[in-house]
Amino acid sequence: LLAHCRLVDVASASNFHSFKLRHFHLDLHLNFAVKRITGWQVLELTPVQPGVQSLILDTHPSLLVHSVDCKVPGASGAPDVVLSLTYRIEPFTDYGSSLNISLPAAVIRPHRAFRVTIRYTTTDGPAIWWLDAELTCGQTRPLVFTQGHSVCNRSFFPCFDTPAVKSTYSATVRVPEGVTVLMSASRSAYSKQDRVFQFSMEYPVPAYLVALVAGDLQHADIGPRSRVWAEPCILTCAVSKLGGNVERWLNVAEGLFGPYVWGRYDIVFLPPSFPIVAMENPCLTFIISSILESQEFLLIDVIHEIAHGWFGNAVTNATWEEMWLSEGLATYAQRRITTEAYGDAFTCLETVFRLDALHRQMRLLGDNNPVSKLQAKFEPGVNPSSLMNLFTYEKGFCFVSYLSQLCGDIERFDSFLRAYIEKFRFSSVIAQDLLDFFLGFFPELKESCVAQREGLEFERWLNGCGPPLCEPDLSAGKALTGPVQHLCDLWGMDAPEPQVISTFDLSSWSTFQTVLFLDRLLDRSPLPQGIKNPFRNFSTFLSS
Repeated sequence: LLAHCRLVDVASASNFHSFKLRHFHLDLHLNFAVKRITGWQVLELTPVQPGVQSLILDTHPSLLVHSVDCKVPGASGAPDVVLSLTYRIEPFTDYGSSLNISLPAAVIRPHRAFRVTIRYTTTDGPAIWWLDAELTCGQTRPLVFTQGHSVCNRSFFPCFDTPAVKSTYSATVRVPEGVTVLMSASRSAYSKQDRVFQFSMEYPVPAYLVALVAGDLQHADIGPRSRVWAEPCILTCAVSKLGGNVERWLNVAEGLFGPYVWGRYDIVFLPPSFPIVAMENPCLTFIISSILESQEFLLIDVIHEIAHGWFGNAVTNATWEEMWLSEGLATYAQRRITTEAYGDAFTCLETVFRLDALHRQMRLLGDNNPVSKLQAKFEPGVNPSSLMNLFTYEKGFCFVSYLSQLCGDIERFDSFLRAYIEKFRFSSVIAQDLLDFFLGFFPELKESCVAQREGLEFERWLNGCGPPLCEPDLSAGKALTGPVQHLCDLWGMDAPEPQVISTFDLSSWSTFQTVLFLDRLLDRSPLPQGIKNPFRNFSTFLSS
């Protein structure tokens, strides 16, 4: 598989094709007073290409390298010798640099592992978010967290910052008294006397999924393999909102896609300055605390991150140009879980709401905008994070839904997804891997040439601009979406009838129904002249 030696990741300056990264260890000290992380990293590598004379890693101008060294065996049984290695930092893009380390012949031996130690300091790079106490939920103690997606972790530690490379890792983190540290790791330990946290991730992950958070955090168990972490002031609320649902969702997901391989599924709620809604860090989902205001959005986002345990974390897109392989499949899996747990109508309502947003974005961008491609090609220097958009999620979802329709039975497609995870677990893949496996799993579809079906060619799905070529049937949601559209039509009339509108019982509407109504009302703007302030009236209906 990765023997994808032809694979090019233009977002990485590293020579990741030249080595097998077996494991790396971080030894870090967190200094909140000066907002600085100091320590070292040990990489265990094996050369896989002949003639390699340097190790090139991704790094960032905010990361200061102090020294690089390597241990080599001594002559005739003598003790190992530590060699100081020469290195240079070179510019790469506005989101990173390259660390080019010269490797002497004594280090490079074909298919024989060696270790490189890099001592460094890092401060305020794009991966590391230092929050003063005033910016936390409790406003009593500072907090720091990292966010690696897509190419930010090169400012946290030097690395092969590409999703094509996966390895295990471990970490030792030293902190001041009263600070709790969490990482996206499968095992952890704490020495109170030394104020040292130890972590180990025993399953291979890409660099962007290494995450850390440290601050005034407490926990409560919410299931046999899950706990919630949060600042004390919001912990009770977080626990009450999630209840025992997480284990239920995990069980549904396992029934659909096979065993959850990561052991624990914990959640940490972060202050509102967390830059995205949620992040699927293995074993430890990061999620923004403001989502606790909406039970439905909390439900959807946690289930989506659970789905990433299979799609995105266990099997990962090999380049950022095919992010849909993680996000599109995770969105499909999320909706399979919600369908099993809450029924077709709920899932269709949420899907309609999201597809409305997709078409709204399409109208803004135009049908020929290249960012609407599933295989988004970007030039060197373009930050992959700029390609995170609704097409990655929703157009990707529609393509996966189309594949499920082709096989004619959603449970057969569930079986395919289980087999896909089993075959490619802990690997990074390209679209051709998924589609070749799909056609091999359903040979009758390959024989009928579904990949070349006119107007719905797989190649057109992947490389065509514009909206999805087709969308799933969402008529099962009519009981929930129908009243929304009816009220929207009434409100948008030239002469709205308040008496008819007032018959709608909006107090029984879900959050998704309410937001769908507001979005569709805005789509009709400007509204008829007689409606000076529809939202004032709408708020009156909501409170009735």
